[in-house]
Order: sequence, then structure tokens, then C-alpha cells
Amino acid sequence: MAHYLAELYSPKPAWLALDQNGRRRFFETVGAGMGALTALGVEALAFGETEAETLHAADQKFFAIWRAPDAAAIAALVSGISASGWNDYFATINAAGEGVSMGSHLVHLTAL
Repeated sequence: MAHYLAELYSPKPAWLALDQNGRRRFFETVGAGMGALTALGVEALAFGETEAETLHAADQKFFAIWRAPDAAAIAALVSGISASGWNDYFATINAAGEGVSMGSHLVHLTAL
């Protein structure tokens, strides 16, 4: 079954202080590492800005949703993100796990 990573993140002062060339260089470095993750089957599903008007909205400003074939690929993704220096520039919360059906999820919740 596929595994997923949901990231919620907001820029830190270090990002806001970085000039446009520094930001561009940083994203070039991040992009260069994506080939190895793609080879593991990691897929970027969606990126966006969180909507503050949503009921029970997250405090973080942005989100990213990733899919991978297994937990090892998600672990490689999280490690790669960290190694890129991402967390120096963005305060990030990660939620990762195996995707299951709604029925299976409700069974897990009921069993608590």
C-alpha cells in the first residue's frame, strides 16, 4: 500500500532575509536532489498555500503532499528534505504513514 507525507510549513526569518539569488540557488539545490527520489517512486501530488478561512485551519502557511511506494521511500524523502537545509529556512511539521481505506481507518479509530 502507498505511503504518504503531508508537510505543513512556514518561512523562518532566515528565509525572509535571503535575497532572490540565494532563494533561487537554494531551490536549484533542492531540485537537483529530486532525481534520486523520483527513482525511488516518490511523487509530488500537490503544493499550495493553506487557506486561513478553513474550519480548524493549520497555523502553517504552506502545504505539500507526497506519495511513495513504501515507508523507506518516505524516509528517504524526509531525510533528503532535511539534508537540503530546508529546515533552516522553514518551520515544518511532517505527518507520514501508510494510506488505508476509510473503513480501515475507522476500524483503527474505533479500536482506540
